[in-house]
Amino acid sequence: MKTIRVVAAVICDSIEHKTKIFSTARGYGEFKGGWEFPGGKIEAGETSQQAVVREIREELDATVKVGDLIDTIEYDYPAFHLSMDCFWCEVASGELKLLEAEAARWLTKEELDSVQWLPADVTLIDKIRKSME
Repeated sequence: MKTIRVVAAVICDSIEHKTKIFSTARGYGEFKGGWEFPGGKIEAGETSQQAVVREIREELDATVKVGDLIDTIEYDYPAFHLSMDCFWCEVASGELKLLEAEAARWLTKEELDSVQWLPADVTLIDKIRKSME
């Protein structure tokens, strides 16, 4: 099975005091409409942290400060294996603009279950909830 290496930015209002998390609904592809943490494929020669910064600039037209690695999710979809490095991030400059996603929401700890997460992303929700205030 083919492995796809990607990164995900768990963008919060503040890395030190997390009260809200930014989530997006996919605007294209097989999983269109499913909720996820923004990010994408790691390109050749890039570190995971560099990929997060580039992907958020491309998808949301903002620059993020990359914090700690939350987890690396390993998930088998029917057609491929996903290996996803997930990092805490906060907006360093710019405003989050939806260039690829069809919708976005800032979610509090109590609202994390209010969207339909994609299968790989949902495996991260409990860890995120435990880190939020």
